[in-house]
Amino acid sequence: MSYVDGFVIPVPTAKKEAFRKMAADMAPIFLKYGALHIMECWGDDVPDGKVTSFPMAVKVAEDETVVFSWIVWPSKEVRDAGMAKVMADPAGGPPETMPFDGKRTIFGGFQPIVDIRAD
Repeated sequence: MSYVDGFVIPVPTAKKEAFRKMAADMAPIFLKYGALHIMECWGDDVPDGKVTSFPMAVKVAEDETVVFSWIVWPSKEVRDAGMAKVMADPAGGPPETMPFDGKRTIFGGFQPIVDIRAD
C-alpha cells in the first residue's frame, strides 16, 4: 500500500512565489527517487479554531499563510530510500534562503487506511 508524507507549513504571504518556485524545483527530484505524486496547497479558507487549527498548530503570523502539502510514495520502504537519496542529492538540499520558517513546520509519515478515488 502507498505511504504519504504530510506537511503543514507557515509561509510568509509575500514569499508565495519563492515558495512555489522552490516546491516546483524540488518536485522532479522527489519524483526521480520514487515519489508518485506531490501536492502543495496554498491556504485559501483556513480559519482559526477555538481549541486547535492549522494556523494555531504552526503559530501562523498575521503576514503568513498556511501551506498544506503531501507526497505520495508507493510504500514506506520506497519513501525511506527515496528520502535518503533526495537528501544526498546536491540538488535536493535546502535553498540558500528558505522562504519559510522550517522550525514551525509540522511533518510526518502516514499509512493510508482508506484510499477511495473517482474512476
